Amino acid sequence: MQTPEPLTLYTPDGVRIDAGHLRGDGSLCFVLAHGFTCSWRQPALRGIAGALHRHGGVIGLDFRGHGRSGGHSTVGDREILDVEAAVAAARRRGYDRVAVTGFSMGGAIAVRHAALHGGVDAVVSVSAPARWYYRGTVPMRRVHWAIERRAGRLAVRLARGTRVAPKGWDPTPEAPHEVAGRIAPAPLLVVHGDADPFFPLEHGRQLYEAAGDPRELWIEPGFGHAEAAASPALIDRIGAWASTTVAPARQPS
Repeated sequence: MQTPEPLTLYTPDGVRIDAGHLRGDGSLCFVLAHGFTCSWRQPALRGIAGALHRHGGVIGLDFRGHGRSGGHSTVGDREILDVEAAVAAARRRGYDRVAVTGFSMGGAIAVRHAALHGGVDAVVSVSAPARWYYRGTVPMRRVHWAIERRAGRLAVRLARGTRVAPKGWDPTPEAPHEVAGRIAPAPLLVVHGDADPFFPLEHGRQLYEAAGDPRELWIEPGFGHAEAAASPALIDRIGAWASTTVAPARQPS
């Protein structure tokens, strides 16, 4: 795989974002949005970027409070501005089509960004929550402890290098399912596994049902959660979906 071009981006609210760019041969670029405590530099995300790169360019970014980016994580709220900075970077590099592809928290952010900011040609949400404050599984109860408790925020900073904002949401941002209907006419692909230990299938179905056409729902047998469980074959299918679903820009005659 080619060495990514390092990028330093700045969000509309002034946060420095660390990113990397794999130049594609065509007009399509994937903006790769990771899950909570992850980074585009991690092997799983680099592997996903490599698989998507067969179908277009890729810009991977570290959300605020993650990796080498500045700021503090707001766990799905202000991160839509981070995606906006990456989409703008793709447009500056000459890509006519941009597909934001997010995993878990990144999937929720991809949905909210497309609904609230627009300006993208396709959205892929993998293993994303449809609504906030879900505590129905043991892993999600642990995530809430890491976000909401001072000891949890310290633990996740020391263990994963993720800096979570100490103050909670005020006001609470719109949940993904509340805004998914605004994504159309951009196509939305919702991917969810039937073995997801964090979010059961009802989340994927709720997102899909809230969205307008064009939309697709892939329920993946045996698929667990997000980046760590995504196989190269699944990522290749996602890349192929985006490259065929989003028509190239028509050239002037």
